[in-house]
Amino acid sequence: MGLIVNPVAGLGGRVGLKGSDGVEIQRQALALGAVPRSQERAIQALERLKPVENLEIITCASEMGADAARACGFAPVVIGSIEPGGTTPQDTIAAAREMRRLGVDLLLFAGGDGTARDICSAIGDSLPALGIPAGVKIHSAVYGANPASAGDLAASFLAGRVSRLREAEVMDVDEEAVRRGVVSARLYGYLEVPFERRLLQGLKTPTTPGERAAQRSIAAAVVSMMEAGWFYIIGPGTTTRAIAARLGVGKTLIGVDVVAAGQLVAADVNESQLLALVEGRKAKIIVTPIGGQGYILGRGNQQISPRVIERVGAGGEHSKENIIVVSTSGKINSLGGRPLLVDTGDAQVDESLRGYVRVITGYDEQVVYKVA
Repeated sequence: MGLIVNPVAGLGGRVGLKGSDGVEIQRQALALGAVPRSQERAIQALERLKPVENLEIITCASEMGADAARACGFAPVVIGSIEPGGTTPQDTIAAAREMRRLGVDLLLFAGGDGTARDICSAIGDSLPALGIPAGVKIHSAVYGANPASAGDLAASFLAGRVSRLREAEVMDVDEEAVRRGVVSARLYGYLEVPFERRLLQGLKTPTTPGERAAQRSIAAAVVSMMEAGWFYIIGPGTTTRAIAARLGVGKTLIGVDVVAAGQLVAADVNESQLLALVEGRKAKIIVTPIGGQGYILGRGNQQISPRVIERVGAGGEHSKENIIVVSTSGKINSLGGRPLLVDTGDAQVDESLRGYVRVITGYDEQVVYKVA
């Protein structure tokens, strides 16, 4: 198995930078206190590969794979060299091409959409590949549902229990445009991915213009439920943007905003700002699922971190009472019965959110839906 870890993947998530592409953004993220998390997510996946017999791992030096493999007790074959703290997309591309030349059976990589693009440009559909989700946006359909799922699927494929491959889309957005509130995903190619539906995340699908009336109905319902003395943390999305519009305040489409008493308290906040804002206050979180994927937390809204979830009282005994989930019926139906998902990076918080939640789908309309 080939292993590549993008050490800066997801760096901009909790600090609200909408991505991690580019040296300048990475510097900004670190200056804001961002902590790299791709290593721990790679380790979570690799732990699931320990039972695979006679597994040989070929990987990159240091933080691009060797560190994570050794942390799990593997003795990997290390290829190439890197500059620690200064890795580039070219390092990923060169490593993937070398692993193709060496004939690995599966290329497992940790990153986001930018990493998937680099892998795709290097190997195309010439060998099976699978992503460990570690990025901010992750529109692509080449990733496991979470790190453990990616590890389980890789283990099953290498052990011969899963043999089917699926051509999966590699998508990405222009991060600079996203920071201006313009979201336009582009197809960059396909990877051949081991297929087991329950272990893979789907392709992100956009909200259709025909759902705007439903979004306005949802907004009316949520605003009518808002209580004095509460702060409301509003996550990204067009459905949540309709709530802000109903209140008559602005909404950052790909950001997290806070309102109280019908007024905008703070716009486009990061994790540390959220923690400061809700300290000593009653607060609720409003989120909407990602279309086609079903994630309500952990994808594109990492600012609402496990610490924030716990701070508002949604990670304790009454784990879901302070989380308001909103979705059009069309978005729920597009999941085809698959559950809503959480992947916050904290196993205990994720576990506390499992079960069933009420989803507001219109005015005086709700459904009860499973969260996994």
